[in-house]
This record gives sequence, C-alpha cells and structure tokens, in this order.
Amino acid sequence: MAYIKAISYYLPERVVTNEELVKAFPEWSVEKVAQKVGVNSRHLAASDETAGDMAEKAARKLFEEYHIQPESIDFLLLCTQSPDYFLPSTACILQDRLGIPTSAGAFDYNLGCSGCIYGMAVAKGLIAAGIAKNILLLTAETYNKYLHPEDKSNRSIFGDGAAACLISTEGFAEIQDFVLGTDGKGADNLIVKTGAARHMLPTGKSQEDDEGHIWYDDYLYMNGGAIFNFTLDAVPAMIQQLLEKHHLSQDDINYYVFHQANKFMLSTIRKFCVLPKDKFYINLENVGNTVSSTVLIGLKDCIERQVIKPNDTVMIAGFGVGLSWGGTILKFQ
Repeated sequence: MAYIKAISYYLPERVVTNEELVKAFPEWSVEKVAQKVGVNSRHLAASDETAGDMAEKAARKLFEEYHIQPESIDFLLLCTQSPDYFLPSTACILQDRLGIPTSAGAFDYNLGCSGCIYGMAVAKGLIAAGIAKNILLLTAETYNKYLHPEDKSNRSIFGDGAAACLISTEGFAEIQDFVLGTDGKGADNLIVKTGAARHMLPTGKSQEDDEGHIWYDDYLYMNGGAIFNFTLDAVPAMIQQLLEKHHLSQDDINYYVFHQANKFMLSTIRKFCVLPKDKFYINLENVGNTVSSTVLIGLKDCIERQVIKPNDTVMIAGFGVGLSWGGTILKFQ
C-alpha cells in the first residue's frame, strides 16, 4: 500500500495583484478579474528563478517541516512543463542539489494540470513493484514565463509555484485506486507551439481564434471554450468511474479537492455534478492556477485548516493540458 506521508509547497516572492494587472488592461476592472477567475493575486517566479529552483525550495521546506532526511529518499519524480534544460532531466540535477543518494532513481515527466495525480499513480506503482519505499514527488511550473505580455486572460489565471509530497509505505492518507485518461486530439487547445523539435525557431506569428483571443505561436495558447467543454465531458464521467471503482456513493465522500483551474469552471463542475458546496474546495484567491501544484497546495491548505480530518474519504482530481485527466481516492488515517 502507498500513503501520503508529507506535503509542503513553495510560492515565489513576487506577488502580482489585480490592481497591478489592470494597469496594463484598463478595459478590465479589479472586480471583473476577481469575479471571472476567482483570483485576487498570484505569485510569479523571478526572472532567474526556474521550476527546478522552486522544486528545490519546496523539497527543502518539506524536509524541514517533517524532519525528513534526504538520505531516506529512494526515488525522485518531477512533474514540470518548464524544465531547466531540454536535457538533462531536472530531477537528476535536483538529486544532487538535495543530497539524495545516487542509488535513487530520478526523472522528469511532462504533464500539467493532471500531473500530480499521474505522479501519485507512478509512485504507488514503484512501491507495489518493490522498486522504492520513499518517493519524493515534486511539481513545479513557471507558466508565466511563457505568457505573452498582452495575454490578459492567462495572465489573470496562472500563478507560479511548486509543491513537494513524500509518498511512502506509511503515512496519514492511503492512496487508493486511480482513473486516468488521455485525449491527444485536443493537444492544440493548450499548447506552446514553438521551441521544441517540431518547430524549433520562433515564428513571430499570431492569429485570432474563434473566441476572439490571439494565438501566438511562440507563447502559451489556451482555447478556453474547448478546455471548458472537455472538462464538462471528462470530469463528471471520471467522478462516476472513481465512485464505482471504489464501491462508493457521493455521500461517502467527505471532501473534493480538484485542480484549481478557475472559479467559474470549478463552480460549473460542482453544480453539474450536484456536489455539496461545503464539501468542494475552491481557493484560488491568493495563488491562482499553479498547474500541477494546485491539488497538493489544496490538500495542504485543507489539512492545516482542519477541513479534512482523520478518517475522511477525499476525492482528488486533475484535468487539462494533454488533454489528460486523472483522479483517485485518499483515505485519511
């Protein structure tokens, strides 16, 4: 069996408030941004601060907070879509920087909004196979480095951040079975088109999409309408599959912690699936959408505020870029 044994997270020092954001977009108001996406402020990585730097800070915070020795880690997983280098794997660099033994395995995996869930699934598999006993799962993203300065929608939503989670053979929350899914047909709906092998050089090109948003080849593009429709197709089905797989009903779930995409999308999912408001986590106000770190940040927040208590059954889920989705059930001890 696999358990969550520790959770911590790190947020960059720089904070961008809605007041600062609307100075660049005078057609918006502070209230409109807050109402639309549910974010009042977000943290941005410094110009010389990478996902690897943030992941290291989250890991060190985890070690200190839970009195964990780096020597006890026997595998390291890093979920990021903004690695320090194309190669080597940033996880390999972090192994050295964190003082984790050279006998530990380490690799990056490129996934976004569902990345935390996928990482938990891999970690549970490593434990089940007898390959590792203490897996350090790190999530870190600097999406803001890939946003066009005039992209007001994405600049209002995304924040940078990193999280760290120790998954082990014992802990405070048992990780149960998973539902995972992928639909690559929607890859173009959330994409940075240039920079990698398919289109290595910047094009400087842009075009207007069906919603009137500008798609810049050289920056992150998100087709909000398509992602919203995908979410309403994938997430309710995933919730039902998770309940059936675990022989549970909605009444058996004490709390839901889903990827914090934006307030409107989360509220729509909750209403569409008829989930109780007092059991459904929405808290983007001071963090924003930190991509793969939102679920771990949310869990940490709920544990600290005692919203999640011992013996609770909690559903966690992520969904987005890929397109991909994943969920599991946590049984708190």
